Amino acid sequence: MVVKSMTGFGRGKIESGGRVWTVETKCVNHRYLDLKMKLPGGYSFLEEKIRKKVSIFHHRGRVDLFLGVSGDFTDLTEVKANLVLARGYRDALNALSTEFGLEEDNSTAVLASYPDVLIREQKKEDLDELWSLLEQAFDDALRSCDTMRRQEGENLVADLLGRLDIFTKTLDTIENTLPRLLEMREKNLQERLQKLLGNVQLDPVRLVQEVAVMADKTDVTEEIVRLRCHIQQFQLFLKQGPGIGRKLDFLIQEFLREVNTLASKINDATIAHHTVELKSELEKMREQVQNIE
Repeated sequence: MVVKSMTGFGRGKIESGGRVWTVETKCVNHRYLDLKMKLPGGYSFLEEKIRKKVSIFHHRGRVDLFLGVSGDFTDLTEVKANLVLARGYRDALNALSTEFGLEEDNSTAVLASYPDVLIREQKKEDLDELWSLLEQAFDDALRSCDTMRRQEGENLVADLLGRLDIFTKTLDTIENTLPRLLEMREKNLQERLQKLLGNVQLDPVRLVQEVAVMADKTDVTEEIVRLRCHIQQFQLFLKQGPGIGRKLDFLIQEFLREVNTLASKINDATIAHHTVELKSELEKMREQVQNIE
């Protein structure tokens, strides 16, 4: 399966009868599918067909689609004569000639020069025929945009996997540091107690109890286990393909929740430095996930 970015651009063009139709589509990330169309006058009948076609390629994202047309439109122009009006002009001219003894000039050119005698009308295009022609341009634009989105999707997956690997190694470092940290804290506890009590013999049982309490307070086993489960789930989502953006975004939030809990349980400068690294990688991953469909 292929992971797609929500960012892309595509263009398609078709020529016929001296006219050129150009389709351009661009898309960016958005929580839902938001389609905006800009069509020439008289092309609004295409809106529903375009929506259905766009929904095949896009499930989320802001999609801006533009259709432009240019060229020769003479085949769609029809000139008609308003014969009723022309007769009226002719009769009026004849009346003027008779009344004032003027020479008659009722030539076709003269009559045609009067307002509204010749009417230019726009023919209606065959909508089914027009769509069958334009559909190819829309397909080309959407496919080229889809290709770009797939390519960027591949780059996003590679980047996310790389950052997830860094996250995993940092988590390994934290886990490997914990036994030594606990051992060092137990030693510090013994030294503090020895200093406070002086020559008084420490109760081994009491010491073990105190160490156990301290270990329980700083135990992050559950958090580490959950983080490793999240890592596996994240990798699995990336293999599922389109439509995983929201899942990944939710999972990143769960990552951050566990890291924050881990950081709050262990009050140690070295561990704190590593948890900052974990959060830094998660923030970068979240930015990338925002672009995944």
